Amino acid sequence: MRFQEKLRKYSKQELWDEYCGFLDLSPAEFMRIQKRLLMEQIELWSSSPLGQSILKGKHPRTIEEFRAMVPLTTYDDYASVLLSRQAKSLPAEPVLWIQTTWEGGVHPLKVAPYTKGMLDTYKRNVIAVLMMCTAKHKGDFDISVTDHMLYALAPLPYATGLLPLLFEDEIDIEFLPPVKEAVKMSFQERNIQGFKMGMKKGIEYAFGVGSVLYYVSQGLASMQERQKGKSLLSRLRGISPSTMWRYLVARRKCREENRELLPKDLFQLKCLIVGGTDNRCYKADLEKMWGVAPVELFAGTEPTLVGCETWTRDGVYFFPDACFYEFIPEKEFEKNAADPSYQPSTVLWDEVADGGVYEIVLTVFKGGAFARYRVGDVFRCVGGNNEGLPRFQYIDRVPQVIDIAGFTRITETSIRQAIQLSRLTVAGWTAKKEFTENRRPFMHLYVEMERSALTTSAVSTQILQEHLSVYFKYMDQDYKDLKRILGLDPLRITVLKCGTFAEYQRRFGAEIRRVNPESSEINDLLQCHEGGGIDRREGKYEWI
Repeated sequence: MRFQEKLRKYSKQELWDEYCGFLDLSPAEFMRIQKRLLMEQIELWSSSPLGQSILKGKHPRTIEEFRAMVPLTTYDDYASVLLSRQAKSLPAEPVLWIQTTWEGGVHPLKVAPYTKGMLDTYKRNVIAVLMMCTAKHKGDFDISVTDHMLYALAPLPYATGLLPLLFEDEIDIEFLPPVKEAVKMSFQERNIQGFKMGMKKGIEYAFGVGSVLYYVSQGLASMQERQKGKSLLSRLRGISPSTMWRYLVARRKCREENRELLPKDLFQLKCLIVGGTDNRCYKADLEKMWGVAPVELFAGTEPTLVGCETWTRDGVYFFPDACFYEFIPEKEFEKNAADPSYQPSTVLWDEVADGGVYEIVLTVFKGGAFARYRVGDVFRCVGGNNEGLPRFQYIDRVPQVIDIAGFTRITETSIRQAIQLSRLTVAGWTAKKEFTENRRPFMHLYVEMERSALTTSAVSTQILQEHLSVYFKYMDQDYKDLKRILGLDPLRITVLKCGTFAEYQRRFGAEIRRVNPESSEINDLLQCHEGGGIDRREGKYEWI
């Protein structure tokens, strides 16, 4: 039975209990579900050629044996099987394959198989997300078959392209523009058409990566700019009477307040859902634009849909039936970052500490390919088991990766490759993800040139930035899309004096980390450069 049929047949409370009842589980009940599903997955995964390529002949029979026998894995452990799409080697038959960026400039993409069981779980949890996001309080959700959703998503084969398909199976929510038309349009064309159709039909939901939604929301103002010079009649042609009235009132209000037209002036959203990285940089602006506080979810190509905030917007609750959750404590993953041969230990979902920072480790249920998989995301627990189910706030990618606005996967290897391709005479460098005064993320590259290069004007900061930007865009399509889609140049460069990196090593007895050194290390590097310090308030894992 489709969800929209259930809307007619069952009460809100019955539907809430079916889809969102996990919120009332005790930690012990949550873990019983986790362990039961993991035991099913252990049997499937351990018997598959993919599982045996990692287990090397071992066959775990308990959860304890599984955690002891299966090492923490990364995509490298699966690449040979998955990139060649060897379906017969998998724990269960895949229905479709989803793709995303692997490592910009080094590995163009990675793919993940989705089984029928995974998709069924995903579909049920998508409905739960919609219910939790539209709720004003427990059990009081607001979903209608006449609702419309602004299409601000990447189409298949990317994971966000699943959303329209999953909704199609459950409820006749209309996407603006329709998916079949949207996939043929450019990003800008989709935005314009989506708002035009929204003016006629209304928009109840908006869902997308936070940075993209921010850009899309700004597009309403630019669309109004293009409408200047047209008669009022032509502007309002085809608009519903209720929207027409709101538009006229909004125009007058905007003139009085001397500001541009905002989406909240025209549309009354039931919920605004954001995913991806750096959402904290855009949430406040999105709320001002739409008049609704965004709700954050956590999903990914490999782990599927893992969790979502509720109407309280106080942290992400994980679904018990998507993956088995393990967590690497901060001290453990920092030891591993300093010494790659060190094997970090993990704690389980019911062992996390309130305020603790963790890298998440996932085993995908229902025949998924990934076991004890380091997806590369860091969370802070913001609610311990003493007050119910733990809640989590997303922090960022692991320190070895610089992710800008959910688009890039910049690593030490990709930066080194861009520098090598540019043929710039760079003596030393380090790169750190930093934030502007208005909370926008960027990659700050601190560069020291060879002395021989200093005899030419080609070492100016502007030339260096233009030169390296060309090679980052050449190597990494997602980096290029930051400029093309969002109008954002994520690179800033500081040129250091010759000998700065050598002086740092002399003073502190070790080289500075290449990617995401702590702010105190950058401060020390700048002292070596100029004999003074620069106060940098943002810490490695501090909220801005």
